Amino acid sequence: MDKPQLIEHLNASVNYTVYDTKWIPLSAKFVVLGSKANSHGIMDIYELNEDQLVKVKTVEKKVAFKCGTFGASSLRNRHIAIGDFEGRLQVLDMERPDLPVYNVKAHTAIINTIDAIGGNQLDCGAPEIVTGSRDGAVKVWDIRQGQSPVVDISPPPQMGDGINQSSGRRDCWAVAFGNTFNSEERMVAAGYDNGDLKLFDLRTLSVRWEASMKNGICGLEFDRRDIPMNKLAVTTLEGGLLVYDMRHQHPTKGFSYVEERNAGRSVGTNGVISGPKATVWVARHLPQNRDVFLTGGGTGSIRLWQYEYPDKRVVVDADGTKTGVAGTLHMISAATLSSQPVHCFDWHPDKLGLAVCGAFDQSVRVLISTKLNVL
Repeated sequence: MDKPQLIEHLNASVNYTVYDTKWIPLSAKFVVLGSKANSHGIMDIYELNEDQLVKVKTVEKKVAFKCGTFGASSLRNRHIAIGDFEGRLQVLDMERPDLPVYNVKAHTAIINTIDAIGGNQLDCGAPEIVTGSRDGAVKVWDIRQGQSPVVDISPPPQMGDGINQSSGRRDCWAVAFGNTFNSEERMVAAGYDNGDLKLFDLRTLSVRWEASMKNGICGLEFDRRDIPMNKLAVTTLEGGLLVYDMRHQHPTKGFSYVEERNAGRSVGTNGVISGPKATVWVARHLPQNRDVFLTGGGTGSIRLWQYEYPDKRVVVDADGTKTGVAGTLHMISAATLSSQPVHCFDWHPDKLGLAVCGAFDQSVRVLISTKLNVL
C-alpha cells in the first residue's frame, strides 16, 4: 500500500515572527498570529483562492500575539480567543476584529498556551477557555461570567530554579482540555518547563494525576473531544514524543504510555533518521481519524504518526490490579519544510488532509496530505 505523502501546496512569506496558525471554521480562510519587529501584535487573515493565497485583512495591536483558538466559539459567531505577550486574553469577532468582544488582563506574564471547548460540541457543558502562562498559573475562563476566571490553578510561591527563579513558579508551556464528552466531566492537562505533567479534574478541583518528563513539555493534545478521555500526545524538548493511554489509571503506576525517542531527529531524503535530538514543538490529531497525528519539529520537519492499539488495553497484574497497556507508534510519512522549527500546525476540520503550519523562517505553508482515507 502506498504511504501518505505530505506535500507543500502554497507558501506565504511574512515580515514578522509567526506564533500560531488556525483555520477559520466553515471556510477556506485561516488566521496567522505573530509579533512584528516593533513588538506589536499582528493577525493576518488569508483565503485560499484556487492556487493562490490571498491576504484579505490585517489587524494590528500594540502587544504581540502568542496563541489563539476558535474552540469556545459557535460556528455561527466564529470568535477567536487570543493570548498575548503581556498576559491579556482577548476574544475577537472575525467579522469585526478591530474591537474585542472580551478583553481581560488574565495573567501577570505572557500567555504561552491556550485551548478551548464547547463552541461546536453539543451537550458538553459551558464554552470555556483555558490559558497557561509564564507566571505559573493555569486559568479557565467562561467569558459570559465576567472578568474573573471560573477556575484559577495558581501554585503558591516557593523556592525554585531555572527560568522562573524570581517567582519560584514553573513556566506553563502547554494546556489541553480532555474528557469533554458531556457537561459533567472536564479535565485540563498542563505541561511545564521542568517536564512536570499534571492532570487537573475541574469537577473536583483536584490533581487527578501527575508525572515528570525528562525535558520541558512543549505540546499537549487529547485525540478526541467528543468521547471519554482516550489518548494524550505529549511533545518535549530534546526530541521527546509520548502517547498516554488515558482509559485506565493504575493506582500507583498511573497511565501506560509509549515513547518515541527519535521524534526530533532529522529525516533525510532516503528516510534515514540522524543528527542530534531537537525539540518536538507540536502534535495535532487528524480530525477524521483519532489514531493519526502529526508532529512539527525543531529541524524544520513534520512527521505523520499512526497509533496501533494492543490486543488488550487492560490486563491484570500479579497482585490482581488492573493496569493499562500501551500501544505502538509507527511513523508513516515525513517531510522537511524549512531550515527553522515548524512550531504551529492546524488541520482543516472539514477537508481531509488540508493543513496550515507556521515556522520560524517567517513563513506560512498550506499543506496537502494524500491517501489519509486509506489509514
